[in-house]
Order: sequence, then C-alpha cells, then structure tokens
Amino acid sequence: MMLPFGLLLAAIALGPLLFGQWWSRHYGKTALALGAVTVGYYLLFLPSAATLTVARSAHEYLGFIALVGSLFVVSGGIHISANDEATPLTNVLFLLVGALLANLLGTVGASLLLIRPWLRFNNRRLGSHHVVFFIFIVSNVGGCLTAFGNPPLFLGCLMGVPLWWVAEKCWPIWLCGVAFLLTLFYFVDRRSCRFVPALSPSDSHRAWRVEGLWNLVFLAIILAAVFISRPIFLREGLMFAAAVASYFTAGQSVHEANHFDFHPIREVAVLFLGIFATMMPALDWLQANARAVLGADPSPALVYWASGTLSSVLDNAPTYLSFLSALFGTQGQALGHPVEMARILAQGRLNHSLAALSVAAVFFGGCTYIGNGPNFMVKAIAEQHRLPLPSFLGYIFKWTIPVMLPLLIMVWLIFFR
Repeated sequence: MMLPFGLLLAAIALGPLLFGQWWSRHYGKTALALGAVTVGYYLLFLPSAATLTVARSAHEYLGFIALVGSLFVVSGGIHISANDEATPLTNVLFLLVGALLANLLGTVGASLLLIRPWLRFNNRRLGSHHVVFFIFIVSNVGGCLTAFGNPPLFLGCLMGVPLWWVAEKCWPIWLCGVAFLLTLFYFVDRRSCRFVPALSPSDSHRAWRVEGLWNLVFLAIILAAVFISRPIFLREGLMFAAAVASYFTAGQSVHEANHFDFHPIREVAVLFLGIFATMMPALDWLQANARAVLGADPSPALVYWASGTLSSVLDNAPTYLSFLSALFGTQGQALGHPVEMARILAQGRLNHSLAALSVAAVFFGGCTYIGNGPNFMVKAIAEQHRLPLPSFLGYIFKWTIPVMLPLLIMVWLIFFR
C-alpha cells in the first residue's frame, strides 16, 4: 500500500518533464485519485485502525494547510519595494537575515514573507539559483536554531525536549551549514552577474518602502496560534480569521504589486492532500519499525542518515516524532514526560543522537521540493513570476547532489561520524 505514495512522487517528478500540458490540467485529479485508493484501503480493509489513522492524517493536513495558506495570504498583503542593485554581497546579507528570521517566524513564515521581495530585488538577473539557495537557506537550514524554526523541532518541544536545547547543542552545526551555503551562493551569484549592465545612478538609489505593515499584526496572531492545541480547531480558526481579515484590508494596489492570486496555494493544497493521504502506510510502517531500524544503541550517524533520508520524501514532522519515540524508547522512556526527558538529556545519554535527529529533520528537508512545506510554496510563487525552475529530478541532480550532499556529508564527518 506504499505503492500509491511512490506513484504520486513519480508523477510529481516526471509529470511536468514528460507530459507537462497534461500534468498541468490533471495533477489534481491524479493526486486525489491516488489518495482515495489509500483512504479506501484503510476504510475497507483496516476498519479498526482507519478512524485513528485517517483522522490523524486529516488533522495534520488541516493544520499544515491552515498555517501555509494563512501565511501566504498575509504575506501577500505586505509589499517591500527593493531599491539598490542586487549585488552578490547584498544578496548574501539578505539571505543571512532570512536565516535568522526563520528562527523567529519559522521557515514557513520567513519564506513567504521574504520570497517576493527577494524575487523583485534580483529581477534584472533572476536565475534558478536564487530560488534554490533561498529554499536551502531560508526555508530549511536557517530554521535549525529554535523550536519555532521548524515544525518537527516544535513538536519535539511539545513532547518534552527543553525549549532552548536545540539552540544550545546545534548552533555550531547551524553556523557551519549557513556559512557553507552563503559562501557557495556568493561565488555562484557573482558569476551570474558578470554580464549584467549596471543600473544608472538615478535608478539605483531609490528609497526602500514597505506597504501593508499592519499585516504584521495578523502575522503575529498566526504565529501565536501555532502554540494553541485545545480546544480542537481553535488554532486553525484563528489562522483562517487572520487570513480573511488580511485579505479584505489589504489594498488592491498591494496585491497587484505582489502579483497575488490563489493559484500557488491551490496547487500546494491539492498536491499535499494527495501526499498526506498516500503517505499514511509509509508513516505507519515507520512508526512500527523505527526502533527495529535504530536498534538498542543507535549511533548518531545511523540516526542522522536514516531520519534525514526519510524526512526528504516524507513529512519531516511525523518522521521526527517516530525516531524521537524510538530514541527515548531505548532508555525506557515514553514521549510527553518533560521532566524525565530533560533528566535523560542532562545526563548526556542521548544528546549526540538527538542533535543528529534534529539537524537531519531540518537540513534534509531542502533535498526535494516536497521535503518541507515552504519549499513547494516558494517554487509555486517563483513560477507565478514566470521564472523557469528545475523539475523535481532536475532540482535533485542539478542542485541537491552538487550542493546539499557535500554539506550533509561535511556535517556528518565533523559532528556525527
């Protein structure tokens, strides 16, 4: 029953490449049909498990799309006018600010707030490397410092991992990853601007301007709602209300300046509905076998590569929780007991392995378009600006293997070997 999930991943990877026009018209039907096969299997053949599993997956999808959708609408009401010529150095500074903001606003919030100004800032020489490195740095690696930065780290905090544990233990790895990617981006970007004529002085010194600043209030409401778990659906209701209020209070001129419409979020909503439905058997298998995969005394290297590889194609939040449960299970401790979990970590018994799991869940999310929620959102917005981007496989072979894989290997050799 993992076959529908594999077929959907193959369709997302090969559809735009082999039969682009057909895929653009029928991707929604394909995703929903494959999702219906998996849901139907659970309802017809696993009735005892169907209610819990399907309801859990539906609630996770609702939370995901409420967060991504509301941030998409609110960020669409904020227009930042970029002024000066985008040089490689100013681009590096922009991405560094984005990496820091990812730890305060989360990778989803920072990505959706900054991607449009980033595209406008580099409009004269915009290339696919601008979007890909934005995904690597702002949408993934940058959010490794805090529990607010990435959904899996936030779930770990809710389960009992101390709030500032990740920042305390993983900041050298964050610094290493961000520095590596920013340095590589600088040289790639410097090469790309070699043949672009410079702006005239009158065009290159216009003042920066931000419109729609009141939307920061709605952004704060959405981020605060992330911490609400009860009563059920209150969190999603607050996010939806903030998005509706933002949409109707934002001026039409701001939406037009941002080229705002709902096509990107529609594409994400439909494809991820199919992904959340079809990946249920894979997550069930992982939940049942994570402890067997890790063994009684898992090495940090095994945790790093096993959880990271699965996080790059599955939702990294449930993947992280499955491995987190297996890790603390080796110490005879269940999740959800903060005092006992903090005691185990204070004794240093799982520090290295938990650091490997935390970094893997964040870093490996950048390896594919579907490895982390904001990746596909950034891709859809960039394509809305008519920027040709690599296909699913093109992204992996052109950027993940030459750029991210050396970084992942370097992190393994320095910190987890």
